[in-house]
This record gives sequence, C-alpha cells and structure tokens, in this order.
Amino acid sequence: MAGRRSTAARTAMDIPLSRQVLLRRCGVQMASKCPECGSTKFIKDADRAEKVCGKCGMVMEEDMIDVGQEWRAFDYEQKVKRARTGAPLTHKRHDKGLTTEIGKGSTELFKVPAKKRGQFFRIRKWQKRLLTSKDRNMSFAMSELQRLVSYLGLPKTLHEEVAKLYEKALQKGLVRGRSIESIIAALVYSLSREYHTPRTLTEISQASGIGKRELGRTYRYISRKLDIRILPAKADAYIPRFSSMLKLSDKTQMHAIKILKAAKEKDVISGKGPTGCAAAAIYIASVLEGERKTQREVADVVGVTEVTIRNRYKEMAEALNIEEEVEQKAKEEEA
Repeated sequence: MAGRRSTAARTAMDIPLSRQVLLRRCGVQMASKCPECGSTKFIKDADRAEKVCGKCGMVMEEDMIDVGQEWRAFDYEQKVKRARTGAPLTHKRHDKGLTTEIGKGSTELFKVPAKKRGQFFRIRKWQKRLLTSKDRNMSFAMSELQRLVSYLGLPKTLHEEVAKLYEKALQKGLVRGRSIESIIAALVYSLSREYHTPRTLTEISQASGIGKRELGRTYRYISRKLDIRILPAKADAYIPRFSSMLKLSDKTQMHAIKILKAAKEKDVISGKGPTGCAAAAIYIASVLEGERKTQREVADVVGVTEVTIRNRYKEMAEALNIEEEVEQKAKEEEA
C-alpha cells in the first residue's frame, strides 16, 4: 500500500463519522470511490480509527467511531453479566419482549415503603386490567403456541413464523368466532410442511385437543384468507422422525429414502398418502438391513393401518423387484 498522505493533503472528503451521519440526514451523499485514483477498495485501520484507500493510501475518513462493545468476555457467564442490552425483539412474545411488568416477588415488595404497599398492589392490579383485548388474545395465543411447538418438537424458525401469521390473522379479524387453539393448530399444521418437518393431522389433533374435522375446516379457512399455498408433504420428509421413533439406525433411514426415490421414479407412489408410503419404505428397509420391525409396530408409530402399509409395500416391492428378497429376509429373521 502506498504511503499515508499528510493532513494537509486530505481533501474535504475526510469528514468525521458524526458529521457524516448529519450530512447523510441532510441528503449529502458520501463518496463511494476514492477522489484521487477512483478506487473502490478501502481499508479500515482500527488502530488509527481511519479508512484509507487501498490503492493510493489517501485517508477517506478519520476519527471513526467504534460502535462495538468496549469490554471483553471470556465465558458465557461474563458475557451475560457485562451485557447492557436487552433481548432482541421477537414475535414469540405478545408484546415483542418490550413490555415491563411490576414485580410479583416478595423481594420487590419489601423494597417498597410500608405506607406505599397498598398503592403498589393497586398499580399492579390496574396494569393487568388496562391490557387491550388484542393483548390478552395474543398473550393466551402465544402461550398455547409455545406449548404446542414444545410438545411437537418443532424448530424455532417455525415458531416465529406462526406467531407472525397469527398476529396478521388477528388484525384481519379472522379469529373472531373461532377458538384460538384451532387457529394456532391450523397454522402449525400448514407451516410444518413448508419447513420440511411435517406433522400428521392426528398428531396435531392429539396435541391441541381439537377434533380433526374442526382442525381441517379451520385450516382450509385460514389458508384461503391468508393466501397460504403450501404443497402436500413429501413422503421422505417423514422418514427421519418415524425412524427415530422406531429406534432405527441412520443406515436404515438412508435405505428407506433410497427406496422412496426409486419408487417415485417408477411412478408408484404418486397420488398415494405420504405417511403410508413412508411407513412401507421404513418396513422394507428395516427388513433388508436386519433391523426388522413388524407392520404392527410401524403402523402404531406412523398412525396408519396395517392394511395401508401392506398395500403400499406390495406395490413398491413389485415395482422394484425386491418382493422375494424382502420375504426371504423376513422369514430368516423370524426363524
């Protein structure tokens, strides 16, 4: 890099950062390239608090403000103690995490003088009463969503997205006349497929306590009103979770996915229920890999009937020419 220029050689572009902010607010644009050589490559010198041209060495900015933290932390505990900022905004809280609440513990109460404790209780009571109906609705809905996501083991990104969609539905007045639980369950059911972690209607119905008929009706209504267009879940998206529930190895999971891909190429599983196809592929892979699970065991975990698994199994095995191999392996393991 060329030598640094003297202070006298610095042009009017050498403006401190605080003044740059003021100039930007007034509509004055800072140079995006070096006025001396036209280069757009700049180097920030943290020791000198300057930004210089990487080609000719001209100082473009000086007295730059370091907006980073001025302290260091060597472990998580130190980081938490020294941090002076709150948690980031999140849609998972009804108030985005901004609202403060009057303390309820005995330690907070004893900090208040004895003469002021009556007033303290009244203020705390009125803080609850002054909540709007929307805040009360969101508070209950977010607690229900937290419970449902935790019960079903869904990712945090889905949790955040469902919270955003529920707030949108509330603003549009779509919740009126319907239970909060059914709206939350319908949104979870639809977005779980988009995030490739699908849950069956039966699973969500059991977790939320909403009947499958009502859940399906609410799902269709909310999808139409919020313009949610999500494709049906793929069979291979169910494989990892069902295999984990059946305590099968990774090798068996990969084999089941390969069987589904081969069956898809043969156009065997098109138009069939994804859970039934996933169950049949898991059954075939478990037999071929020596970790045989009965059709009854697979059916109990997946939530389909043995007849469905048997029909899908026969169709896939015949199309892939592995029916004799699977039956022979099954007999050997039984023996």
